[in-house]
Amino acid sequence: MSDYYVHDSSYIDEDVEIGRGSKIWHFCHIQKGAKIGNNCSLGQNVNVSNNVIIGNECKIQNNVSIYEGVTLEDGVFCGPSCVFTNDLTPRARYPKGSSNYKKTLVKEGASIGANATIVCGHTVGRYAMIAAGAVVTSDVPDYALVAGIPAKVIGKVDEYGNVIERF
Repeated sequence: MSDYYVHDSSYIDEDVEIGRGSKIWHFCHIQKGAKIGNNCSLGQNVNVSNNVIIGNECKIQNNVSIYEGVTLEDGVFCGPSCVFTNDLTPRARYPKGSSNYKKTLVKEGASIGANATIVCGHTVGRYAMIAAGAVVTSDVPDYALVAGIPAKVIGKVDEYGNVIERF
């Protein structure tokens, strides 16, 4: 008996690590080599691609795909339908393969709003807050509040997500 929960409609590939107390809900797919920490919650229709690393106590809402090359540190929140990319110049006919994917790091405690896009090759800082619908095209500093297309720093937040300064 495992010490985590996986709904019957979800599919877990071989060579996957899932931490104690984590819950994987309806229609999820966790691909080979993925590592999910303790006490995580993956909502309906979440895809975790090959070799993705998800830290402890992360909350991933419905319809999120976390592609190869993405690492989420502890306590990261991914809002509904947020998007990660891993290739800056994708082509269906001329795939470059995973060795050419750009890495993305989302640091401890950061939150990504619903429908936000995180373009690959960037770092989202500790406890940063990405507004719903934002498109992140550069690194985001620790504790920054960013919004817009492309995302710009519009303020600062504290560890709890309270806005403490607006620019």
